[in-house]
Amino acid sequence: MSMIRLTIDGHALDVTAGTTIWAAAQQSGIRIPVLCHDPQLRPVGVCRVCTVEVQGARTLQAACVRPVEDGMVVRTATASVLGARRTLVELLLADHPSPCAREQVGNCALEYLGRDLGIGLPRFAARAWHDHYDTSSPVIAVDHRACILCDRCIRACDEVQSNEVIGRAGKGYDTRIAFDLGQPMGNSTCVSCGECAAACPTGALIDKPLTQPRADSLARGPEHVVDSVCPYCGVGCAIQYHVRNGALVQVSGGADSPVNQGRLCVKGRYGFDYAHHPQRLTVPLIRRGDHYPKGALSPEVRGDERAGRPGGLVNYDDVLPAFRAAKWDEALDLIASRMRAIKNTHGGGALAGFGSAKCSNEDNYIFQKLVRAVFGTNNVDHCTRLCHASSVAALMETIGSGAVSNVFADVALADVVLVIGANATENHPVAATFMKAAAKRGSTLIVIDPRRPPLADHADYYLRFKPGTDVALLNGLMHVVIRDGLINADFVRDRTEGFEALRATVQHYPPDVAARITGVPADIIETVARCYGRARCAMIFWGMGISQHTTGTDNARCLISLALMTGNIGRPGTGLHPLRGQNNVQGASDVGLIPMVFTDYQSVKDPAVRRRFERAWGVALDPNPGLTVVEIMTAAQAGTIRGMLMMGENPFLSDPNTNKVRKALAALDFLAVQDIFLTETAEFADVILPATSFAEKEGTYTNTDRRVQLGRKAIEPPGQARTDWQILCDIATRMGYPMRYQNPEEIFREMASLTPSYAGLSYERLGSIGMLWPCPSPTEPGTAVLFTERFPRGKGKFVPAEFAPAKELPDHQYPYVLNTGRLLEHWHTGTMTRRSKALDALEPEAYAELHPADLRNLGLDEHDLARISSRRGAITIKVRAGERTAPGSVFIPFHFREAAANVLTIDALDPFGKIPEFKFCAVRIERAQ
Repeated sequence: MSMIRLTIDGHALDVTAGTTIWAAAQQSGIRIPVLCHDPQLRPVGVCRVCTVEVQGARTLQAACVRPVEDGMVVRTATASVLGARRTLVELLLADHPSPCAREQVGNCALEYLGRDLGIGLPRFAARAWHDHYDTSSPVIAVDHRACILCDRCIRACDEVQSNEVIGRAGKGYDTRIAFDLGQPMGNSTCVSCGECAAACPTGALIDKPLTQPRADSLARGPEHVVDSVCPYCGVGCAIQYHVRNGALVQVSGGADSPVNQGRLCVKGRYGFDYAHHPQRLTVPLIRRGDHYPKGALSPEVRGDERAGRPGGLVNYDDVLPAFRAAKWDEALDLIASRMRAIKNTHGGGALAGFGSAKCSNEDNYIFQKLVRAVFGTNNVDHCTRLCHASSVAALMETIGSGAVSNVFADVALADVVLVIGANATENHPVAATFMKAAAKRGSTLIVIDPRRPPLADHADYYLRFKPGTDVALLNGLMHVVIRDGLINADFVRDRTEGFEALRATVQHYPPDVAARITGVPADIIETVARCYGRARCAMIFWGMGISQHTTGTDNARCLISLALMTGNIGRPGTGLHPLRGQNNVQGASDVGLIPMVFTDYQSVKDPAVRRRFERAWGVALDPNPGLTVVEIMTAAQAGTIRGMLMMGENPFLSDPNTNKVRKALAALDFLAVQDIFLTETAEFADVILPATSFAEKEGTYTNTDRRVQLGRKAIEPPGQARTDWQILCDIATRMGYPMRYQNPEEIFREMASLTPSYAGLSYERLGSIGMLWPCPSPTEPGTAVLFTERFPRGKGKFVPAEFAPAKELPDHQYPYVLNTGRLLEHWHTGTMTRRSKALDALEPEAYAELHPADLRNLGLDEHDLARISSRRGAITIKVRAGERTAPGSVFIPFHFREAAANVLTIDALDPFGKIPEFKFCAVRIERAQ
């Protein structure tokens, strides 16, 4: 790369060609002020505050856009430069409210610059404003008086988040920023990511206070910042907690992180105040006995009109009388004695535990160790069973590893990006920004989904297919790739096996056959197959639209085969990436929170592996795989599982067939729950223990990229709440198996010693940005791209799959297909997000989305109450019209207890991954009476 020599304020510099004057000055420690410029955004030079003198130039030059030239001589602080700068800033300050909202917390760039330049009261008349406040957004306040038209908000919205909501409206002196060409911000298509407010240098766009300390403590103490990790989806964004007087007051993005590069979504930026919610559990609770039988106070799930009411949080006034406050010793002794009694009477197999992907690696390692070494069983599982169990089953079978092959940021290197069954813009919003950016730069984006996701607006091809026909569609694509000679013959020969069996299977799925099954036109199947097959680098992302089917493992097998036959794996910009749903579902799986494997997916059936863990833990271990989530609930209803410990899980809302779950929970002899709120599941407990929220503890979390990151404690827990790992250690010790650790770091060291992929990791090495696994030794940096030379199983294996219909098809009695999923504003069972002020305001109640034609046929209008029923139960819910949902289908988010979608879903399982079919069951829809 060629170098340029120039002089700035008498200092000779050598910089790379293409560098701007401003960037060159920054590199040499010379400060040139800016207002419109941000290094993360495209420079535009609209504010002119950065103007400098360039020898030989007729006019002052904007340093943020002017590239350097060889021999250039620049002066940054001459009389003419300072005079122009003062006049410009004084003009801006004349219209500016002083202090503006941002300056009240000390960071308005304009007012800071005015003081730096010695500007007092401006000499110029202020502009007359009308309607300058816009408070319609629940999260961002707009004050047009403070706006300096720097366009940073526009560029942040367009270039970083790719949402294209903000622009300019008006002319001349009446120009202002506008949302969707003049809508109030709260009524626009804004997704409340907060990127605009983060980029704004003044008080024109500022985050609204979400916790009381933010509003009343400005003069009561300094603010300090704690680096941590977002507690929501599997993207694992780096965040910074802003803490004042012991309270979280704001969250910003970690700019240095390779994961999110400072970006956040609405949940990550504004969903933090649940930690201060008045319903936090603060003392242990013990059930008062038979006066309040289990399940008597749990939410009604028979589908009467009461279930359709908004505001469906647990009614503490109704539930708390069933419990009494207890001392920690009493509560822990009771759990230990009851669990021990069940084990002594019925054996360890009568006990089970649900850990949580919302908890740290250390919490979950101790949890599975407790279940295995103390309870004496492998009946331990968590929500990965409801998320990507089928994906992992297929990956383990075909490749030998359940991990993603490439980080999601590799999408920038891909020629073709295929996203199937993944509503990334709502479920993995920050990852979606990288996908949208790749499409803008020229990557071909293919989106395949029965319900049109917003990402389809950025796609070159969107394929809507009939629900449940994934295998037929993917076999059709592979048929064309093979027929047209687009396979990578060398890769198939050298690195795979079983190709001929796959070829024989997909031969029966030519485009016309696939089209009849799927509803996708044959010519589109041909075009998309050729597009993927001809790509130099192609990357596949998928979500729970692929995995949450009884054919989920077959769906994933087909995607893997598509990548293998084209050689699109093992290189940057290629590969397979099942987007993980929760913030630590990858890590919880890595550390053994799965019934058939120990840490690092080491089989419990392998005698050598088992001996290693027996030596480390000092006890004999069960050689038989345990039961999975749904199997445990079935066994509880049957009476073979009698006691359970649950950490941070809420199966009453997250598991399929809620009425069955209700019966199972009520049938348990003993249930202990540790959580931060009294959840729907906790209503069935005999003992409830108050745990710590994400911001109140230290530990590691592993994101969808396999990046292990350190979450740091920012605030103290409320009342008597304790960290999860400490609670578990106390239970184990009381059951006769002493567990004593000084801190999470000590747990991590033990865990890493038994986990080959984590062996080279340590808290010290994780630092502020974390590290990728596998990292087998302390001298290795972590691995970004897997399977570059070989697969863990040796050769990649083609596993053919035949199309098979869903377990429950629509008929004349139940004619509609139900699809469930998440909303951008909420997460999982809503335990945290529905207790977040902003998130609840943005999406406060449940709804069912139907195609407008279906609403007309049913005689329903927007917001009418409908009764939706399946063979398992019924709910009452408001309806919305939406063309994203195909005719004949209905979409219901599963976050809302008062209209719980999983009352309807079927608990039929994929035979390989043991994952239930959340994405397909038959329902009937009628007007609520």
